[in-house]
Amino acid sequence: MADESDGCNNMIEYLIGVDGGGTGTRVRVVRAANDDGTVLALGKGGPSGLMHGVEQAWSTVLETLNLAFSSAGLVRPALEKMAIGLGLAGVNNRQWAAEFSAKNPGFREAVVETDAFTTLVGAHQGNPGVIIAIGTGSVGEVLTADGMRREVGGWGFPASDEAGGAWLGMRAITHAQQVLDGRAPGSEFARALLHFCGRANTVHFDSHRDSMFAWLANASQTSYAQLAPIVVAYAGQDRAARQIMLSGGQEVARIAAALDPAGQLPIALCGGLAAHLQAYLPAQLLALVVKPHADAAAGALRLIDERLKGKQTC
Repeated sequence: MADESDGCNNMIEYLIGVDGGGTGTRVRVVRAANDDGTVLALGKGGPSGLMHGVEQAWSTVLETLNLAFSSAGLVRPALEKMAIGLGLAGVNNRQWAAEFSAKNPGFREAVVETDAFTTLVGAHQGNPGVIIAIGTGSVGEVLTADGMRREVGGWGFPASDEAGGAWLGMRAITHAQQVLDGRAPGSEFARALLHFCGRANTVHFDSHRDSMFAWLANASQTSYAQLAPIVVAYAGQDRAARQIMLSGGQEVARIAAALDPAGQLPIALCGGLAAHLQAYLPAQLLALVVKPHADAAAGALRLIDERLKGKQTC
């Protein structure tokens, strides 16, 4: 999905690549006339996924872009002198994507894509392959040799996002509840979870049931995802934590099988939890895993660069 603008491409001074997710935004800046792709500036900001609203998404993108220029000691030009590629969470919602594109604040050219596709483009340099992105949520996408694209998962938490941080955290909190009830034995893993949720030093049912209900009443996707590091930390020593991670590994394998049933394309695992889950993947899947060449912001840059090269200049 893309937003097209009229104008002379040779007036563009900078290309911008944006990776916008539900919890954070990353920006890359390169000079339009520089074919070696040297990154001039980097920026990190808050969430710009479209689930947070179109206005907030553009506001965060602009704030992060300004920060990137400022941190590099560069003067940011007018928006009309820049072309931007954006890979954003929530673009698969067509209404959100259309509203976002319609509110382009003035960039001369803009390409708007899903963050899954820009991750794929960055990871495989635009070549055929599979990506499975595992962060707060999860999603997989494939680009086949004949140019076909397909996405698996990414339906959103709690219905989907298998193996993502919030998914792991929800299973962890279920285990903590079972410990409180006496349905599962107590452990240091359970104690750590309960301490996080209620700042408790013990795991006695009567003392902390109310604290658990209070935490659940205010828990969001981000709240559940904040439990994932505890699962990761205890997986090497706690059976329950290890089983949660193994279940996550199986879900990653199911996504991979749905994307490439023949099991022939390279698979890049991306996102903050990818490295932690890799040890819990089935052996046959590990044989296909490759290191991503670059990230989603670089993929967004590649897309806007290809758009400009495909159009005539003035």
